[in-house]
Amino acid sequence: MDSQAKETQALGMPWEAEYGYAQGLKQDGTVWLSGQVGHDEHGLVANDMETQMRQAYANTRKLLAGFNLTMNDVVDETLFVLDNSTGYAARQKLGREVYPDPMQVPSTMIGVAALNLPSLLVEIKVVARQSNPALKQANQ
Repeated sequence: MDSQAKETQALGMPWEAEYGYAQGLKQDGTVWLSGQVGHDEHGLVANDMETQMRQAYANTRKLLAGFNLTMNDVVDETLFVLDNSTGYAARQKLGREVYPDPMQVPSTMIGVAALNLPSLLVEIKVVARQSNPALKQANQ
């Protein structure tokens, strides 16, 4: 594979084409994901912070799997939340479920006034990196 080649992933949501973006991009063993939100496969958004965050992480896992990566490959995460206290509590609880060792993932939480849709409470952006891209490619 050309080291400059880009591979993209999508979730099949209508707004991907409407807005014009990739949900995820992989190049040279690094994956950048667009901010993931708490919508299911039908585009329906959950009502509370913890449920939205859980679904955003599920969407993250799905995209990473498409690149043959897992949550263990995440090297950075940024959470954008409407309410820092409920966001902190949800991440504190879910971090231990989502990551094999949350103490190995740099995480930043930023309080924001609004997200793209009025029903959204959280958006999670991650960067992941293959630990040994040549080895993983050879095993595919």
